Amino acid sequence: MCTQVITHTGPISSQLFPTEQRPVRIVARDLQADELLLAHQHPWAQVTYALDGVLQVFANQQTWFVPPMRAIWIPADIEHEVRTLEKSQLRVIYVAKQQAPINRNDCVVLEVSALMRELVRALSAIPAAGPREDHLVASLLDELAIAVSLPMSVQMPREKRLKTLCMALLAEPASALTLRDYAQQVGASERTLARLFEQELGMSFGSWRQQMRLARAAPLIASGQPLSAVAAELGYASQSAFSAMFKKTFGKSPSAFFKPQI
Repeated sequence: MCTQVITHTGPISSQLFPTEQRPVRIVARDLQADELLLAHQHPWAQVTYALDGVLQVFANQQTWFVPPMRAIWIPADIEHEVRTLEKSQLRVIYVAKQQAPINRNDCVVLEVSALMRELVRALSAIPAAGPREDHLVASLLDELAIAVSLPMSVQMPREKRLKTLCMALLAEPASALTLRDYAQQVGASERTLARLFEQELGMSFGSWRQQMRLARAAPLIASGQPLSAVAAELGYASQSAFSAMFKKTFGKSPSAFFKPQI
């Protein structure tokens, strides 16, 4: 593959698209902070991760915050948009639909193992198709099939008033405003908004805010902010309260979760 690094968000050459003969292709993009890959879709699946930097991905009425060395699986034919929240080195694995190793129709954040990282690096250095590429591709697909998934998505609503509320909280996750306060801002009653949260998102306002804050923590911790500062920025009363909720959700403390993988 001998991958060349792309430094723009525009279309790529069709020569990098997966084919029956070469079902897995690697695309490398090095982008600055706050660059946007506009909403698009294609008939192959992809896995996107950043060697460094944090990504925000929108797809299927959800948003994901993807920290360094985690990846997001995006099935074929799913419209998606990717934003870099800071300077990022993206590595995108295109996978032909018939070779998809993950049998699900929604996006999911995955752990990137050391082996997966090295397989991508090795594939990126191969100059042409051949037996070595075939062996590495088979190993990479096996590794993707057993990758651990992480609950890092935030469901987003379609209803206009509810979406306005949720976008406001994404922009200011530490906001202490109540559902009644937001009801006055968006022009709906508190009861109506509570009903919409349950109907559209399957959870209460408080549960959604908790989920959003934990997902939003990823880019803050990955950028090196102290946990005390992250807890304050997300509206937690203390660092210990934030760490306890993080561990309850992700199974690891924040420091262990973001510890560099060897």
